[in-house]
Amino acid sequence: MADTPHVVAICGSLRDESHTRTALGVALDGAERAGASTELIDLRELELPVFDADAQDAGDAPELTRRVREADAVLLGTPMYHGSYSSVLKTALDYCGFDEFENETVGLLAVAGGRFPVSALDHLRSVCRALDAWVLPYQAVVPQAYQAIQDGEIVDEELAERAATLGRRVVQYAEIEPDPDSFESEENVGA
Repeated sequence: MADTPHVVAICGSLRDESHTRTALGVALDGAERAGASTELIDLRELELPVFDADAQDAGDAPELTRRVREADAVLLGTPMYHGSYSSVLKTALDYCGFDEFENETVGLLAVAGGRFPVSALDHLRSVCRALDAWVLPYQAVVPQAYQAIQDGEIVDEELAERAATLGRRVVQYAEIEPDPDSFESEENVGA
C-alpha cells in the first residue's frame, strides 16, 4: 500500500438525486480526513452491459476493474431494492473478481426508504466474502432516507457520523492482513 491509501467508492444507484451517492460522499469525506485519497466510481458514467461470462471485457468493464484493483480499500454503497442490493451494483460486482477483491478491505453502506436496509448489506457481505475480501464488521445504514437526507446532505447527525466513521474505518483497516482463504472462495473457483 502507498503512504497515502486510496479508497474508491462504488455507487450502486443511477438516480440523479441519489441518496446513496450523498451518503457515500460523507463516507469518502471521512476517509479523506483519515488521510486517504478518494474516488467515487459513479456507475452512471460507465457502460456496463448485463454481465456475460463470454464477454468479460464488454463496455467499460476494463476501466472499472482497473480502478477497483488499484484501490487500497473499497466502499460499496447501495439503495435497498426488494430486500437486497441494486442490480447495477450486482452487474459491476460481476465484472470484478478475485483480482479486484481478494484480501481487499471493503466497507458496506445501504440506504432505504424504510427502516431496515440491513438485508442488502448481508447479501453484499456474502458476495464479498466469497471473493475473499476483508469486509469490515462496522457498516453504515441510512434508513428513511427521504427524512435523513435533504438538499444533498445528511441532516441526521448520528447517521452522518456513522457514514463518516465507515470512511475512517476503511482507511484504518486498509492494511489489514486477512485470514487464510475462506471455504466459500474455494468453492467459487471456476464458477
